[in-house]
Amino acid sequence: MMETLNQVSSTSLENAIAASQKFLLSQQYPDGYWWGELESNVTIISEIILLHKIWGTDKTRPLYKAETYIRSQQRDHGGWELFYGDGGELSTSVEAYMALKILGVSETDPALIKAKEFILDRGGITQTRIFTKLHLALIGCYDWRGIPSIPPWIMLLPEGSPFTIYEMSSWARSSTVPLLIVFDKKPVFKFDPSLNLDELYVKGRQNANFDLAKNNDWTDIFVGLDQVFKLTEFLNLVPLREQGLKAAEEWILERQEVTGDWAGIIPAMLNSLLALKCLNYSVSDPIVQRGLEAIDNFAIETEETYRMQACVSPVWDTAWVIRALIESGIDPNHSAIVNSSKWLIRQQILDYGDWKVKNKQGQPGGWAFEFTNRFYPDLDDSAVVVMALNQAKIPDESLKEATIIRAINWMMLMQCKAGGWAAFDLDNDQDWINAIPYGDLKAMIDPNTADVTARVIEMLGELDPNSEELQFKIKSLKPAIERAISYLKQEQESDGSWFGRWGVNYIYGTSGVLSALAVIHPIYKEWGHSSLKPMIRRGANWLVSCQNSDGGWGETCQSYNDPQLKGKGVSTASQTAWALIGLMAAGQTIEEYEMEVIEQGINYLISTQLVDGRWDESEFTGTGFPGHFYIKYHYYQHYFPLLALGRYQKL
Repeated sequence: MMETLNQVSSTSLENAIAASQKFLLSQQYPDGYWWGELESNVTIISEIILLHKIWGTDKTRPLYKAETYIRSQQRDHGGWELFYGDGGELSTSVEAYMALKILGVSETDPALIKAKEFILDRGGITQTRIFTKLHLALIGCYDWRGIPSIPPWIMLLPEGSPFTIYEMSSWARSSTVPLLIVFDKKPVFKFDPSLNLDELYVKGRQNANFDLAKNNDWTDIFVGLDQVFKLTEFLNLVPLREQGLKAAEEWILERQEVTGDWAGIIPAMLNSLLALKCLNYSVSDPIVQRGLEAIDNFAIETEETYRMQACVSPVWDTAWVIRALIESGIDPNHSAIVNSSKWLIRQQILDYGDWKVKNKQGQPGGWAFEFTNRFYPDLDDSAVVVMALNQAKIPDESLKEATIIRAINWMMLMQCKAGGWAAFDLDNDQDWINAIPYGDLKAMIDPNTADVTARVIEMLGELDPNSEELQFKIKSLKPAIERAISYLKQEQESDGSWFGRWGVNYIYGTSGVLSALAVIHPIYKEWGHSSLKPMIRRGANWLVSCQNSDGGWGETCQSYNDPQLKGKGVSTASQTAWALIGLMAAGQTIEEYEMEVIEQGINYLISTQLVDGRWDESEFTGTGFPGHFYIKYHYYQHYFPLLALGRYQKL
């Protein structure tokens, strides 16, 4: 029966692969890269609307189209979503409401009437996140005393202190340093004196409690410290205030890219421009102009709408497309592969970044997610780029190998004490920082994670077996690999799954770890270690257990908040592909393919493919901050299914 089923689907499989390849090849940019949209939620465009109003640059941007976009994202319940289908989220809805009022929409507009009801039913403005309150405080719609204080003297804490700004994650650091200036100045920008959001306070603004909430546990010490900081501000007794502000300003200026970007993410870019406004920089200053233009480059304008991406992903998308095309049968020296590989090689970062603070020995050699982000290369991108280049064939193979070796040398020195790898930094794991009032998104640190660790291990296992230098490199990394495997063993959940930090969620994490363990297993056994098969078997069993009746897999973002939802959700193309990739990798090692399960998944992908070779999914399957920020990578639904189909064809 299975042979017949495979035979019946073989033509459909070939057609699906060919259609997907044709689509992706048609999407390549002339410079060689691929780049899909990163969709998040309406807070990004809402905050950019506010920024342009503050700078007075709103008339030179099509913000009327942004109003159309925000309106289109409102759901029937009146609110706006954090991710597709979440039922609406308070902070997101308040920021959307704020943006519409800034754009001149009356509170008597039907959309705002519905939104107001949604917001008040969920506690109103006082129950929103800190960053929502911050943006409201900037326009006088929230009291600054309800915003945590961060004294600027933290910029002056010397290396070796229990805390410096480098104990914050790269994204928190690049966003927080400019906010030191904003929090110190506490500006209120009155571009519209009549603007207020008083109607969004449940008991009226005059009765609102702006005090920081206590948790009735040890973390209340930070609330007490905040009161001390506020007292020193009131008495103008903040120590080393001017020196700290100057250090923050210099830090911001040093980290602006030539293209105007800061850290490759909108929060860092937006906050840096707010800081410069507080320091009385002119809108005509080249630094400000470059910053505003960099934000414009993240915008997507259509005939009717104007929206903003939180980040852009050309390096990430390009590397995955290369892997998917090659593994589905495109020649490794196809012109599209050669051009994209050359582009990736040119994107390698050869400058020192913030990682150098903790990694004194390392030489630069990683890749960032974006077009330009010299200070923040990351391990995940770097590992996937190396795997893509390893598979590609270019005229100058010696250049490619040197590029790969330089990248590996950097990555190996970024291994954390716990044995794994983090996204951007080394040993960035002081969890107490997440307990400060300012850190209510619980994303203040960047500890090592199973999914990033797995990616690095998979990369090492996939290095060209015909390269003597690369294989010698593998042998020299035996202790590092052993530590990483021990870390992954510790991270496996009791049900066999692994947590996914950067993708939703356990399906993502489990697929990645299985891919890594499968490819490294022969080397690990050769070194005399016990088999990894029991770990792999348990992970595969878990993936099998959460297959949907339609043959696909899906997992809701809510699994980050409720573990009972792990592996549960509407089937999506990207998550189905991840599960299949994990199961096929497991089968290579345990020599026992779950063929019926895999075949059902493959048929799901084939049956849901569109005529033009694409797939479509509404769900968000990418993760920014677990529980707080999610991303829909518009290319995930295209290159991961192709990768899965290509690997299945090889079976």
